[in-house]
Amino acid sequence: MQTRILLVEDDETASELIYHFLKDCGFDVQPVFTASDGVSYLRNEHFDIVLLDINLPDFDGYEVLKSLRRHTAVPVIVTSAYGDTKSKLTAFKFGASDYMVKPLDMEELEARIWVHLQRHCKIESTPKKRGFHKEGETVRFQEKELELTAVERTVFSLLLERKNQVVSREDLLAYANLQSNRALDNHIKNIRKKLVELGGSADMIKTVYGVGYSLKEE
Repeated sequence: MQTRILLVEDDETASELIYHFLKDCGFDVQPVFTASDGVSYLRNEHFDIVLLDINLPDFDGYEVLKSLRRHTAVPVIVTSAYGDTKSKLTAFKFGASDYMVKPLDMEELEARIWVHLQRHCKIESTPKKRGFHKEGETVRFQEKELELTAVERTVFSLLLERKNQVVSREDLLAYANLQSNRALDNHIKNIRKKLVELGGSADMIKTVYGVGYSLKEE
């Protein structure tokens, strides 16, 4: 299943930026704009990570943290414009798992999310056998055909050939005869969606920023 992230951020521009970035990384993101809505979602639905802005219109994120910690151990990454030590210590006192100062570095945000997923056994709890295999030009996942376009098949074939290794953007672009990073990113995004449709996880293809992509099959 996809990793679910609750994004509690009242700044609509910032929320949209984070939302689209994390969606492109393969996460299932639920944006909300108030503390009340954040608490309501967490009481009624399962999430693997919470991104929590401290300055919210109804009440501050510290109150959300205190409420959360009464009934869940879900990792919470606090985001705030305040970078002083007192603000950080207050967040950790109330149960924050991490603290990031705005404006956020998107690549660092994704990296921190992965760290917390690993710490809370999200990755280890997924099936060890991914079930990829090829039959001629057909790629199968858990005995179901992964229906790919010709270019997607070429990209995925190289990732599968070097599974559990990082494949550079340069190698993927050359192998699939693609002309731009944007085109490659779009093909990766489509492959992730198709993996999810077959019961897999978009997290199987990890973005290694500044380098390329890695297909995880343990």
